[in-house]
Amino acid sequence: MTEFTKAKTMDFPRTVRIGHDTILESGQICDDLQFGRNGTIITGEKTYRAAGKTVEDLMTDRKYNIRVISTGNATPENVENAIAVCKEDKADYIAAVGGGSKIDIAKLVAADLKIPFLSIPTSVAHDGIASDRASLKLDKGSKSVPAVSPMGIIADSAVINKAPYRFLAAGCADVISNLNALNDWDFAVRMRNVDFSSSGYAISKFAAENLIENCQLIKPHFEESVWMTMRPIIASGVSMCIAGSSRPTSGSEHMFSHALDLLHPSGALHGEQCGLGTIMMMELHGGNWERIRDALRTIGAPVTAKQLNIPDQHIIDALVAAKDIRKDRFTILGDWGLTEEAAENLARSTGVI
Repeated sequence: MTEFTKAKTMDFPRTVRIGHDTILESGQICDDLQFGRNGTIITGEKTYRAAGKTVEDLMTDRKYNIRVISTGNATPENVENAIAVCKEDKADYIAAVGGGSKIDIAKLVAADLKIPFLSIPTSVAHDGIASDRASLKLDKGSKSVPAVSPMGIIADSAVINKAPYRFLAAGCADVISNLNALNDWDFAVRMRNVDFSSSGYAISKFAAENLIENCQLIKPHFEESVWMTMRPIIASGVSMCIAGSSRPTSGSEHMFSHALDLLHPSGALHGEQCGLGTIMMMELHGGNWERIRDALRTIGAPVTAKQLNIPDQHIIDALVAAKDIRKDRFTILGDWGLTEEAAENLARSTGVI
């Protein structure tokens, strides 16, 4: 008889607070999680004014020793600088107050120093606020790398509602793109017998379907919309923790987005690009891409390249190059990818260009 030796680790956020004025619980949550006395806040200039100063004051009132790091994008240099400061201060924990880049930096620093961190988003342009992966900005585009999941999440709907609505719409698009990633995962299981997590799959699908079913209720400057979207956005991030990979939330649509970043960087947000990618890749799968398009349009996310000021040729170039972005991830693009003619036909047939 063969000895059973399977083992799996799943790290989840321990505390999640969502709702109006939950940021005011920051100090209490640090107490509840039994953090040490030395804390580092990773934030930016704008996000410090929006919420970082509030968090600093609340933690200082509870006798925590707080150091604030104001930083930029999640580049290797900014990560290394933050690691150096946290080492110098002997930080016991990190509070990331800001958007995705600040949270990504905190994830990577926490992973390197083996200390816990709080995720306190001021905007939600993607589902990374709860996941155990980070997006690192490199000279040759973005790269998804393993990190750690937050020990706690404080999602204040009043704070997030003050951010430009475009960010929330992009976050919804990123989660809705799960439906294509799941199709790619199914395809890879059939064609390559890749590892599969039924729980991660189910949670990812729930998150995407929940947003589509409630898309009529997601509107600008409406705090209840933030409340409604935060749960599926966090659930989407957790699905990666369960699966032990980004498979439940990242497939050919993300490869398209990363190819676009690499070849033709623009002012478009990651979630917005994934939304366009999902429309096109769902067509390749023979899925209901019109349903995806209509939900994105209802939410207010872009559904055409023109809405993002991206030239048609840039979309075609990214579609052709997408297959080479992740050689380790088998998707509907296979090993063969799309010819330029096929890419143009796909983009035109779905109305993206």
